[in-house]
Amino acid sequence: MPGAISVQLYSIRDAMAEDMPAALRRIADLGFENVELFGYVDRVDAHRDALAAAGLRAPSGHARLVVSDDVPGVLDASAALGMTTVIDPSIPEEQWATRELIEASAARLNEIAKQAADRGLEVGYHNHWWEVASVGGTPGLEIFAAALDDGVTLEVDTYWAEVGGVAAPDLLRRLGDKVTHIHVKDGPATRDTKAQLPAGQGVVPVAEILAAAPDALRVIEFDDFDGDVFDGLAQSLTWLKAQA
Repeated sequence: MPGAISVQLYSIRDAMAEDMPAALRRIADLGFENVELFGYVDRVDAHRDALAAAGLRAPSGHARLVVSDDVPGVLDASAALGMTTVIDPSIPEEQWATRELIEASAARLNEIAKQAADRGLEVGYHNHWWEVASVGGTPGLEIFAAALDDGVTLEVDTYWAEVGGVAAPDLLRRLGDKVTHIHVKDGPATRDTKAQLPAGQGVVPVAEILAAAPDALRVIEFDDFDGDVFDGLAQSLTWLKAQA
């Protein structure tokens, strides 16, 4: 679904924990049709029922892969929920210190991708700020991307790329078709997650980011929000739709 809009449900984690069906109905009422799951592996039935009741699809979800001790369980849960792409949300910072470590993580994700393909799934990786740190003069995420097999994708968190000191539009252009998903968020581009803002209200060049990855699924996210997060999501959704 090139250029479509989704929302990472981690943004509303408190509401999800309190009442998942009600939280997903609120998301649907805002105008979302797609969501990105988290914490779903051991609650497949609950997620399936709540998504169906709200009329939502989950084309992607976050679950640990490279450092998981139950990759088959993660993949089975993802397939059961009708996902297209399961995305590893984080590989520990210390595993990005050298080219050798980075390439070892990529090799592991390539192995997992073969298992995922048997279930009709693709796998991807989502960055924070540490993956874009320079390793021998090249952002670690670009070393990682070059070592990934065809079909293993990236979800570039454009906010964290900016926090890490790498211009997200340039990064997206360099990574090209390897990027199938992007996280869209705004704010002052600092590690203060409470300072994050709806899209178009901070210093992040969100419009240029969208232009640099026109076919990527746009996944709105707040790591945290100083206010009503549903209102923040609604503002981001309205702004994104206005850019189309």
